[in-house]
Amino acid sequence: MKLYAVSDGPPSLAVRMALKALDIPYEHINVDYCASEHMTEKYAEMNPQKEIPVLDDDGFFLPESIAILQYLCDKYRPDSELYPKDPKARAIVNHRLNFNSSFYYSSISMYVMAPIFFDYPRTPIGLKKLNISLATFETYLKRSGTKYAAADHLTIADFPLVTATLCLEAIGFSLDEYPLVKAWYGNFKQQHPDLWAIGEAGMKEITEFEKNPPDLSGMNHPIHPIRKKN
Repeated sequence: MKLYAVSDGPPSLAVRMALKALDIPYEHINVDYCASEHMTEKYAEMNPQKEIPVLDDDGFFLPESIAILQYLCDKYRPDSELYPKDPKARAIVNHRLNFNSSFYYSSISMYVMAPIFFDYPRTPIGLKKLNISLATFETYLKRSGTKYAAADHLTIADFPLVTATLCLEAIGFSLDEYPLVKAWYGNFKQQHPDLWAIGEAGMKEITEFEKNPPDLSGMNHPIHPIRKKN
């Protein structure tokens, strides 16, 4: 099994956490984002979306981190409590996974990551969307009353939510206004230091990029505006 991933991207970090938690051996093949390796036609043979990560399970190529998390559990650890079988319990996990990708991380990515890597400013509207996402997550945690995002135990839903949240820590964004989110995040780091070590390494890279944005002037991205080289 191979995972084509970057060392600092939240979706990549989430899958790496899951692989470690599930004790599944794999080969991590680093994708050089700054060198546009994900934009090549060779990479597109694995993932036409040209996004990262991609799982290669003996020739079965699977993009999209959520699909990868679900697949790993279903195929290799079907009895793991990380992805419960009970329909309602699983529905909550699936909801949190989709909440992250469509709502939570999307707002964090546009506020934190996009201005680091591309020519986007941080705007008041971006901050407002971010705070709406955090407030929504706070509400879910309050209603569930659970220690983790989807249950009183760790599930695969926690991995992408944690790796999204670490982007905020990377730029020094305070979670003080969201005490339940802050407690959930701190609990994960305290209770799962081996998994957090993966996230922390990525977070430190993001922090460095925040201070010194990478030079992507050689990238021809079809959507994002490239920052001009000084």
